[in-house]
Amino acid sequence: MTLENIYTELIAEHSRSTDNRRHLEHATSVERGHNPSCGDEITLELEVADGKIIDAAFNGAGCAISQASTDMMIELLKGREVDDAKRLATLFIDMIKGKVTDDDLLEAELDEAATLKNISTMPARVKCATLAWHTLLTSIER
Repeated sequence: MTLENIYTELIAEHSRSTDNRRHLEHATSVERGHNPSCGDEITLELEVADGKIIDAAFNGAGCAISQASTDMMIELLKGREVDDAKRLATLFIDMIKGKVTDDDLLEAELDEAATLKNISTMPARVKCATLAWHTLLTSIER
């Protein structure tokens, strides 16, 4: 299987997944993210206690990249400290912007989300991939 096939398969798998596409009964934070350039939108719900993301979920509509990126982000962040989530969100955004290119670091830190690295070469898709991560940072800052 080629790298391109793995990339395509992961995006398809995560964009269709319903595991994290739900409403959180005990959300302590609800943040809406919207990409006006293409219409992608999400509502990110977090349950945070004692500085830790206990659970996370989302609802929304948009392209496969925005939905897959959101699902990957949630998988990565459940159970992590809020400060760690903020660090990883910043790392992901820097990866998509082409500021961080160390594959070993990205794979170790971002797991499957690192497969979205090549979106940095597709300017029209950057906002799609980073929508959830920017929404997470806004939620954390509030």
